[in-house]
Amino acid sequence: MLNFPLFPEQASTLAPQVDMLFAFLMLVTAFFSLLIALLIVFFSVKYHHKSKADRRGAVDSHLPLELVWTGIPLAIVIVVFVWGARVFYRMKTIPPNALEVFVVGKQWMWKIQHAQGQREINALHVPVGQPIELTMISEDVIHNFSVPAFRMKQDVLPGRYTRQWFQATRTGEYSLFCDQYCGTLHAQMTGKIIAMPPIDYERWLSGGAASSSGSTSSSAADGEKLFTSQYNCISCHKADGTGQGPSLRGVFGRTVALEGGQTVTADEGYIRESILQPAAKIVKGYKPVMPTYQGQLGEEDILQLTAYIKSLGGASETGP
Repeated sequence: MLNFPLFPEQASTLAPQVDMLFAFLMLVTAFFSLLIALLIVFFSVKYHHKSKADRRGAVDSHLPLELVWTGIPLAIVIVVFVWGARVFYRMKTIPPNALEVFVVGKQWMWKIQHAQGQREINALHVPVGQPIELTMISEDVIHNFSVPAFRMKQDVLPGRYTRQWFQATRTGEYSLFCDQYCGTLHAQMTGKIIAMPPIDYERWLSGGAASSSGSTSSSAADGEKLFTSQYNCISCHKADGTGQGPSLRGVFGRTVALEGGQTVTADEGYIRESILQPAAKIVKGYKPVMPTYQGQLGEEDILQLTAYIKSLGGASETGP
């Protein structure tokens, strides 16, 4: 006997909450659709033009009835709004102990790098019971990172970081799709999430897939090589602040004062913009002497540099 499930299996902490809200919406929709259909049939028969129904004394308005058919839908809409807002808040509030994973979308593949350095193509290994934070960006067009079993989807945009998180609750392999049409081979932009017991995940990390360079150095370590050796950023961004550019030690997550009296939070987006468009926001007390690295650094390089700057400390580690 064939089995056609109405929903994908629930494999994340958020999946039951999303399904409960969806089921409520379906039940409310089905109830009122059936009620309206039955009332249409009932009144069509009762007040058919050849019927003997008494049509004298027709009422133009009935305040109690109008209050009922206004109040009930209003109450249902408020319930749906509050319920949906709570689910949305949980979906967008990333737990502080989440493992960070970087995702770069590209026609037509998913390039993934763990903070520990392991890289994957169209696959993501994760431990069960551990929140996973995805920091995502596209190299070309708009993509969408979607895992139906986790009830999770998030647009992946060019030139802008987006975030999403999930926590797998069951081991297994779950399908990953691009849910935004992104070109001729859009249907082939698929992958899988491999949810593993924590012990197996640690074993996979220790002997896991090597990076494209043949090593498994961390993202921060790769970023440090770019910063100190390949592009010699350290010659201007000295730790003691005596260089032509500001010190980056402890800057991540802090509020940075800019020329003109404005301020900005030093997050991933600000770091990316400062690398590619250094003249866009000039730190107070410094001159716009930094060259642009547009076209020299790929999105993976920028993510590695960001990971290195994070490793230098920030607001959460060093205090205000």
